[in-house]
Amino acid sequence: MTELVRFIIDPAAQDPHADNERLRAAGPLVPVTAEGVDAWAATRYATLMTVLTHPDLTREIQYWDPLERSKLPPGTAIDRIVTDISMLNADGEEHRRLRTPLAAGFTPRRVQGLRPKIEALTGALIDDLATLPAHEPVDLRARFAYPLPRDVISEMIGIPPAHQERMHELTDAVAHVSADLTDGPRVREELHALLHRIIEERRRSPGEDIITDLIRLREQDGGRLSEDELIATIDLLFIAGHVTTVNLITNAVGALLHTPGQLALVRSGRCPFSAAVEETLRWDSPIAYFPFRYAKRDVEIDGVHLRAGEAVLACFASSGRDPEQFGADADRFDVTDPPASHLAFGHGPHFCLGAPLARLEAEIALRALFTAFPAIRAAGPRDELRQIDTLLGNSTRTMPVVLGPRAR
Repeated sequence: MTELVRFIIDPAAQDPHADNERLRAAGPLVPVTAEGVDAWAATRYATLMTVLTHPDLTREIQYWDPLERSKLPPGTAIDRIVTDISMLNADGEEHRRLRTPLAAGFTPRRVQGLRPKIEALTGALIDDLATLPAHEPVDLRARFAYPLPRDVISEMIGIPPAHQERMHELTDAVAHVSADLTDGPRVREELHALLHRIIEERRRSPGEDIITDLIRLREQDGGRLSEDELIATIDLLFIAGHVTTVNLITNAVGALLHTPGQLALVRSGRCPFSAAVEETLRWDSPIAYFPFRYAKRDVEIDGVHLRAGEAVLACFASSGRDPEQFGADADRFDVTDPPASHLAFGHGPHFCLGAPLARLEAEIALRALFTAFPAIRAAGPRDELRQIDTLLGNSTRTMPVVLGPRAR
């Protein structure tokens, strides 16, 4: 048997879209190694759609080949994702059991009710930016794109003010915006321990928040969520509920500032800011790769034979620039032609619960930023920006801009 030639996916790659172009050219399902783990990469839009919805593929880790699972290095991004015990890695009835308690908190109507609060938080951040020197570079990722979704999700979930500073320091590391603290096992352990304390405090002093709702549900229905599942769910909501939105806002600002003519289109009203959000989600997905789905039995997808137990890596950033789906200009950012559909939020039962919130935050943030600072410009060329070195996220470590004077 001919041994497969595997592509090595490098989390520290500085041109991930070039890597994705090579993966798409290699085929719809490509053998890869990511963080020491062998898998198949679903590189194209149609293939990824099939993978996300195929009845013979599952997120349940017990279907992963035990030999391959034994090779999983501890502490990696893949390890943290595939061993999570929240709804992330459940399917069928188990997935519904874990997801249903959260769904009511993220309906479009409930999220729209947060608009005044999001606008107020955004306004405060704009005021802070306006105090900075108008003609010196400022990192918008750290000073704007990060604190907005962090503060929104903190309030929604119910992080007490006394714990927010340390929680923010720890999640700064997870979101790759901290120069003082690096993401790793120690950071994750302290973050989980802090969540434990917050849950206990909310038990003693309930509030109007998601943590209180989940605790109340657990006590009322005899334990729909176990204690470990409760913690894993809150951890997932807090991290996933803001880190990807940081990337979305960062990427959208970069796309509008570095692509000639696009900012003028949304500023003039010819194209809505929502179009810029959707085009960013397609063109520069906040998520690069996401592990894993496992073949429950032998199955053929797009001419490739998957054996039972093999893992498939979802290539979200790659799917958004697939010319077979989005045409010959798929690698061009164009707010006049936002996609009718994309897979940045996934598809099917695992479609991202926080999609309405992410869209709303990004739209409010972009409109406020570019209205407040009419002379804003990039502080340097796009190719000088370094990528965040994580398998999961797709964004840059910084987004330096020169704000210019605030509009009067």
